Amino acid sequence: MPIAAATAAVDPGAAPLVSYHVVGDGIPDPLAQGDAARGKSLIAARDPANCVLCHAIPGIGIPFAGNVGPSLEGIATRLSPAQLRLRVVDEMRINPQTVMPSYYRVTGLELVARAYQGKPILTASQVEDVVAYLATLQ
Repeated sequence: MPIAAATAAVDPGAAPLVSYHVVGDGIPDPLAQGDAARGKSLIAARDPANCVLCHAIPGIGIPFAGNVGPSLEGIATRLSPAQLRLRVVDEMRINPQTVMPSYYRVTGLELVARAYQGKPILTASQVEDVVAYLATLQ
């Protein structure tokens, strides 16, 4: 899938939110079916996920990636899919001082752009696509 395809995502506000339950430091149950190839495209794209702004990510062919967040190389050896899912859904639950956006949480947030008020940045399927790709990074 070309990177540009990830930017033509469905409006996240159009689909009802999928409920999730945090257990410990993760969300054990998937929100939807994930696809690693779509996740790789989302991660590499500048919109909507924009992961490369802050993270170096191996294997996506982006020569200039950010270094604000940790490198995602080998992330699957350090975090389980449940832990990855919580970090994508709501990193602020793990680290309240983070600059990483909560990609699926929509309540209790401050300074949210009008276009995203009450809407997630990523759909449930997109969250799972990202988690599926991150889970391949051994």
